[in-house]
This record gives sequence, structure tokens and C-alpha cells, in this order.
Amino acid sequence: MASTKAFAGEGLLRDEAIGPVKGELFESITRLSDWVVRNDYQGYDTFDGLNSSLLRPLTFESRFLRTVLQQGVRRFPWNLRPIVGVAKGYSSKGMGFLARGYIRLYQCTGEEAWRQQAEFALQWLIDHQSVGFQGASWGNHFDYQSRTFYLPKGVPTVVWTSLIGHAFLDAYDEFGNAQYLEVAESACQHIVKDLNVYPDGEGACISYVPGLNSQVHNANTLAGSLLARTYSHIPRPEFLNLAKRAIQYTVQYQRPDGSWWYGEKSNLHWVDNFHTGYVLDCLKYYEMGTGDASFADEMMAGYRYWKSTFFQEDGTPKYYDNKALPLDIQCCSQAIDTFVFFADKDPEGLDMATKVARSTIKTMQDRSGYFYYRRYSKWLVNKTPTLHWGQATMLCALAGLYKALSK
Repeated sequence: MASTKAFAGEGLLRDEAIGPVKGELFESITRLSDWVVRNDYQGYDTFDGLNSSLLRPLTFESRFLRTVLQQGVRRFPWNLRPIVGVAKGYSSKGMGFLARGYIRLYQCTGEEAWRQQAEFALQWLIDHQSVGFQGASWGNHFDYQSRTFYLPKGVPTVVWTSLIGHAFLDAYDEFGNAQYLEVAESACQHIVKDLNVYPDGEGACISYVPGLNSQVHNANTLAGSLLARTYSHIPRPEFLNLAKRAIQYTVQYQRPDGSWWYGEKSNLHWVDNFHTGYVLDCLKYYEMGTGDASFADEMMAGYRYWKSTFFQEDGTPKYYDNKALPLDIQCCSQAIDTFVFFADKDPEGLDMATKVARSTIKTMQDRSGYFYYRRYSKWLVNKTPTLHWGQATMLCALAGLYKALSK
């Protein structure tokens, strides 16, 4: 390996250490995958509080009370869902991340069982698209109240659609099934035809959801990244043009220290770990998909900021730029994924990914196999088995690291 940076108190990740690390990763992945299968690919979601059969009627469909219910269920340190009537469910975004993880495991092991699980998740996604739109798209299985809009279940978001689109491109690249590329292209058509685009300087921001002006950087760049990556297979000029304008929009709002606000509206001014990771991944996908390296300096400035700001000495990810807790499983999984993705540009990338992975397995994985949602302190832990936010993203990230260490 290129890097020999020390783990905290554990010596160096030399060649002879890779075998035991891979064994630890594979054992964790196997326990997690077994948990997912035992639970029929279902779980809770961080934002599914409005599915409460007992408390939803008491909101009287007030925006304020919907927010209280959703955030109360989300933020309570124990899992209230069984008590308030929120059932486990299938998650479209979760299926997308599971598909990507199982593809990665198949790539590095050749075991047919992983391919079959990936194809199961992909077929589920094909069968459960949002309806009434001009291209393939996916949304939540629950109503969602954000700070700026209300989204009924089933209405697609560009975050869900773009991340799932990447899963289909992964599948096409590995299996060569033309249907998978067709789905990715269709998702791009949804972005081009169904979503509002807001010009801003030399760039343009793609809206988070259809019909609304909802501008946030990670959603915008995710759309651009899928357009760019699909363009590398299907060179449609409209894909390239909109992808470049989307990336330009976010790049032009990069702050002097290399960071980005979540969004430019005053109520969206925070900087967090995993949304920054999304943006960095998307800038790299754009460069890889188009061959356009004009944003490389901004990408690497953002990466250096992210790496130096969001991690404690033992590899524990911080949530915000100015606040460590809560330890959130999404920060852990995205950190592993981004470090692996940037390992070709950062000699310490795989070491950092491994450090985060081992720390997360030690502090956040339950004996039954699943990963906890959040840790607020050494003793206070929210052990809710969230599906996409935790199980699917961790399986995808750990599989990506295992694949990278298997080369």
C-alpha cells in the first residue's frame, strides 16, 4: 500500500496487517448482511415519524406539529416507533445502497450469492419507481416535512434518484445488462425534464424535488454527478451541459476555507460531515465522467478541509464542523466511502477509511449484526435499526473498503 500512516496505538497498516483487517471487515459485513436478510430487507428510517398511526392524527396537518412529530421520533434517544405505531418498511434509497454494496462484494469475491442479492435489490427498484414523471425516479415511503417544504410519500427526490442511478451504473459496468443503463438514462431524463433549474452566475442549481425551488448543494451535485457519469456511456449534450452548470453552481459558492454550507438560504447555513462527503464524491464523479478537470483545485481544497476538520484522532467522525456529537452512523459510512473513493489522490485514504471502519465496528455494531443509529455519549445510544441510514450505507461502505484492500 502507498501509505504507512499509523493507527492510533496500533502500529502501521503494512502488507502483513491487511489480511487481519480484511478478516475483521468481512466478518462485520457478513453479520450485517445476515441481519438484513433476516429482516427481509426492511427497517426503520430516521425521518419516518409521520408514519405514526397513533400520533399523526394529532398533528391536525399543521406544519409545525408535523415537524414536532417527525423530529421528536427522530431525535428521541430511544426507538419510539413500535410504541407510536411506525412499522418497518422497504426503503428505495436503502435498496440502492444495498445493491451497490453487493455488487462490490461480488466484484472482489466472485461469489454468485452476492450477485443474486444485488440483482434482487435492483429488480425491486425497477418495480417500485415513482409514477407520473418523465423518467425513472424514487422517493420516500413516508411523508416528509423539511424546513422549507412538505413532501408526500412517493414523490421523488433528486438525492434518492441520483444515488440509485449510480447503483444502476455500477450494475451496468459490472454485469453489462443494457436494462441497467436504460434505467440510469431514464433517471437522467427525469432530472432534465421534471426538475426545476435555477440559473445563478455561470452555474445553475437543480431543485431537490419536482415543482419546488429547493436549492441545496448535495442534491444539486448528486444530480450533476449522475448526468456526468451517464454521459460517459451515452454522450447526450444536454446531460453534459446541465452537469457542468450544476457543478459550477456549487463550486462558485465554496467558502474560503474550502467548505460549503448545506444550502445558501440563511436557514441552511451549517456545515456537516456526510453532506460534504456527498459533494466531494460528486465533484470526482463529474471529473471522471466528463474528463473535465477544471474544478479539480476546488475539489481538492474541499477534500483537505473535510479530512482535517471532521475526524478525531481515533478515526471517530464528527457530525458538524464545530461539534463532534452525536456520532451518527451516516457520517461513519460516508466517511469510509469518500476516503476509499479519493485513495487514488490521497496516499492516506485507505488508512483513514480503515481507521473509521474499525472504530465504527467497535462502537456502533450490535451483536446481532446491525449498526446503531446514533451515539450521544459512552452510555447513551440510540440503537434504532434504521435501514438506509445505517445498514445499507454501512454495507456499501464496508464492501467498498474490503474491495479496495483486496486489490
